[in-house]
This record gives sequence, C-alpha cells and structure tokens, in this order.
Amino acid sequence: MRQPDKKKRCQTNEQQQQLEEPCPTGAFLQCFELILPWLTPQELANVSLTSKCLYQITQSITLRRSSDASRSYENLPIPFHNTVDNHPYAYFIYTPSQILPAFSSQFQCQSWGSSFSAGSNSVSRLFLEPATLVDDSGESASGCDCERCEDQVGCPCIGLEGVDVASECGLWCGCGLECGNRLTQRGVSIRMKIVRDRRKGWGLYADQFIEKGQFVCEYAGELLTTKEATSRQKMYDELASGGHFSCALLVIREHLPSGKACMRMNIDATRIGNVTRFINHSCDGGNLLTKLVRSTGALLPHLCFFSSRDIKENEELTFSYGEIRLRDERCGENKGMEGEAMLRGRCP
Repeated sequence: MRQPDKKKRCQTNEQQQQLEEPCPTGAFLQCFELILPWLTPQELANVSLTSKCLYQITQSITLRRSSDASRSYENLPIPFHNTVDNHPYAYFIYTPSQILPAFSSQFQCQSWGSSFSAGSNSVSRLFLEPATLVDDSGESASGCDCERCEDQVGCPCIGLEGVDVASECGLWCGCGLECGNRLTQRGVSIRMKIVRDRRKGWGLYADQFIEKGQFVCEYAGELLTTKEATSRQKMYDELASGGHFSCALLVIREHLPSGKACMRMNIDATRIGNVTRFINHSCDGGNLLTKLVRSTGALLPHLCFFSSRDIKENEELTFSYGEIRLRDERCGENKGMEGEAMLRGRCP
C-alpha cells in the first residue's frame, strides 16, 4: 500500500521541481519570445504546462493577445473584454483588407502577442489591391495626378462610380494615403472593442461616440471564386451540424451599370479576416450600413461599413446581413463556436 503513495509523491516532486526551474535568460529567453507567439491557443496551453517560466511567458502572450485583436495592423488597438467565461480572446488570422486565395498560403500562421514591438501597420493599403485594370501595354488604365484631390478641381477619381458604388483614388494615383479621397484606405480610426456576451458570444462594440456617416471599417477576408465559396459552404454546413461551428462567409452582388448583370464577390473571414467578423446580425437593420467602395483602376470593390446614425459609446455595432441563413431564429443570436462570427449572408 505504501509503494503507490511513494511513487505518487515522487511524481509530484518531479512536477514541482519542473515548475520551479529557473527561467532562462538572454538568447534562450529571446528565442521563446520569438517562437511562442506563432502558436495556437491549444499549443500555448500545452507549452505552459512544461515549466513555470514558460507558463509565465504564455500568460504574458495571452494578455497581449487579448489587448489587441488587430496585432498592430490597425491604427488603434482593438481589445477583447470577457467577464462571462474563461476565453480571453478569439483566435483567427488577421488581415486589414481582402486577399486573393493565391496569397492565403502566406497566412497559414501569424505571430500574435510578441513582446517585441511591431510598431504601426507596415503593410500599406496602397499595396493591398488584389486586382487592377490595365491597358494593352500593361500600364494602369486610370488614375489621377493630383497631390491632394480635395484641393484639385475636376479630379477624375471623385464621383466616378455614382450612387451605388463610391470611388476613391487608387494605387496608380499621384496622391498618398493623406489624400481626402482615400477615407477607407487608412484603416480603423475609431475605438472599438470585442465583448463576450453570454447569449450571443463575441460581438463588436463602439468604444467611443461615433457620429452618423462616419467610416467604421472594411469587411476583410479571403476573396473566393463562386466554386470555392460553394465548396466551403458545404464544408461549413457539415461542421455546423454538430452545433460547435459557424462561418463568416459573405456574398456580395454588385449590380453593373447596364442593369442586366451583376458581379458576385465572396469574402470569407472564417479563418482569415479582421474585426468585422464579430459584427452580429440585427433584424431592424442595425446601426451600420454597407457601401461598396472601389479604388480607381481596381477591378473589385471593397465592402465598407459606415454608421447609419449616431452611435453611443459601449453600444454594439450591428447590421442586417441581407439574405441570411441563421441556425437560430432570434435576432443577434450567435450560436457558433467560440471565436467565430455568426455571419453567413448575401448583401444585395
């Protein structure tokens, strides 16, 4: 009877000694700080059990992750707030704008929570246009030579598209990001936060007063072909049948000027996206409206959110998904897996 007790005491002592090992310093500590931010939450949890030092490092990484969902890709940090359960943050790959599937392989993993300062977003939105229009010589088909378009009378980029689609200066224009006609290209400029709700799960909230008509953010994710979107939706439906998964696949149709055709865009933010993946559905239309914005010379527009009315601080940001499929009939309900936005719809 005493032998099992002795063996148990030995195992306990070994675990205690392992947790009390001194933390490495210098180059070893730097290695941990560089490598561990690339791990998923489950991988981090496994590493944290190996020693007291690694536990402390993983806790610091978790704290930094929960303090900014955008990984410094945006102008302002977007923190997670959760007083409901023990999920400090939702894990996903961040992109500030839409990306083509051909570049998705570069987003298989992403450093998040490093103690080394990443600084401001190093990926300028001027270089995130997935497809541009060119002439027979390969040069850009359009673009202005203005330095600041708001000061230039007759800038060809202003008011180019009309009512349904807004127009902004593009990649080949002479102006920079400070141009007043690049409103949606400068990233998030208002304070927001991601809050955990006991009924709806994660949701995006205003962390300041937002005036009516103010740009909030762009819906970012992977741009898919209709074939790939259909295939993924079938896969997502199978995963969702168990009640532990939901996707963030949005289908957009742009009606062309002829009125006889429309262009379909499929943006999937299920695995790669930005904070808009946390915006919940509202049956009454919500407090956000969507607008297609095309940069001059770009083939595909961007789906952008603007405030439809004045929004108070701590108010949830919501919009109508349009033609949607929800697994629950209650408005705003997010029955999906932790970390996944309940967003499956079609914007007309």
